[in-house]
Amino acid sequence: VIHSACTAYEGLSVFSPSLVSENTYQITANVLSACVNLKTKKFIYLSSMARYGSQPILPFTEDMTPAPQDPYGIAKYASELLIKNLCDLNGIEYSILVPHNIIGPRQKYNDPFRNVASIMINRMLQNKQPIIYGSGNQKRCFSFMQDVVDPIKSTIYTPIANGEVINIGPDKEFITINELANKIASIMSFNLDPIFVAARPQEVEFANCSADKARTILKYEPKVSLDDGLKELITWISSNGPKPFEYHLPIEIFNDSTPKTWTEKLI
Repeated sequence: VIHSACTAYEGLSVFSPSLVSENTYQITANVLSACVNLKTKKFIYLSSMARYGSQPILPFTEDMTPAPQDPYGIAKYASELLIKNLCDLNGIEYSILVPHNIIGPRQKYNDPFRNVASIMINRMLQNKQPIIYGSGNQKRCFSFMQDVVDPIKSTIYTPIANGEVINIGPDKEFITINELANKIASIMSFNLDPIFVAARPQEVEFANCSADKARTILKYEPKVSLDDGLKELITWISSNGPKPFEYHLPIEIFNDSTPKTWTEKLI
């Protein structure tokens, strides 16, 4: 069983912790219970780089003690602990894979709460400037979808991956959100002048994982560069046309920190 389903909204989880926790931790418990009863042989879980939180050293390595700093990361790490507990108890092999931010065709691009690259592209197609939270100097890596799918497939047939936590994401193209906006604008020939808004609380400033363990165990090596991945994403979104953003998830906590981009539907 490959379990990747969840309400993967890290930023929103600060303001909708019940929704995100239920659809991250609770659904993992539900799937695990079914797997035990079905005598599943192997369980592969897609966790999140949010498990690491802010660490004093970059890049993040699997031997670091997780320190999630938002409800989503907490729910992801709690799910990992539950997996280890129940799989060990019931004799199920398991592996925990930790991807970066994923981009690629078929990604939902009219979602105002997540998928920063897709949000920027959708806005630029509407001749709107991208919205950037905080300074835009937050740094991330982005994985093209096939560079996530391939190591998942490898994990199925790699016994030495059993019981391991493995980062699966490129660790060589570590860029700021400002640089991401510039790359997208350049590809789209868009005259960039971003709109900067207040930073979101609990957002990790620098998040980058080492892929060395994946290289050793899974023979992992990303095949799609960030530029090529963005070009493919832009081509796909452009072919489908811009869409209005859908504020489809409930916000549970309203206070001075709740992004006005969401409460006032500014995206």
